[in-house]
Amino acid sequence: MRRRAPVAKADCALAQGVEEIGDRWALLILREAFFDVMRYDDIRKDLGIPRSVLTDRLARLVARGLLEKRPYREAGDRLRFGYTLTGKGRDLAITLIALTQWSEANILKRSGPVEVVDAENGRALRVALVDDEGKIVAPERAIPKLRDGYEDQTGA
Repeated sequence: MRRRAPVAKADCALAQGVEEIGDRWALLILREAFFDVMRYDDIRKDLGIPRSVLTDRLARLVARGLLEKRPYREAGDRLRFGYTLTGKGRDLAITLIALTQWSEANILKRSGPVEVVDAENGRALRVALVDDEGKIVAPERAIPKLRDGYEDQTGA
């Protein structure tokens, strides 16, 4: 039985990704952005998030390059700023789709109300593990392995 991860948190891509995104509020804000909800008040109402928390998380997500502020003006209103995904933020789509699939299988125990489809043909899309030959591999066959040149830092 392993008592420590084979790599330090500072060297682990998964740990660094989690640190970059932040907490559950940040994930939920990113969810809103994936649904093209960009206005501060709309995000706040959808999530029921306190203003101070939303302001803080939006600032962090912008500073980390996951969201960007964009000006907009609705008829008769003053200039305001909305939040949209950057390329770096859009790159999280596969991660969020995988989390959705996991939730449908393990929490909801049914399909959720939203599915991701191919924009060209409308077919449902799923996240899968694919080997370097393009073959789908079952998740239970996936194991973590140190890349060549890296040493197990725990001495295990």
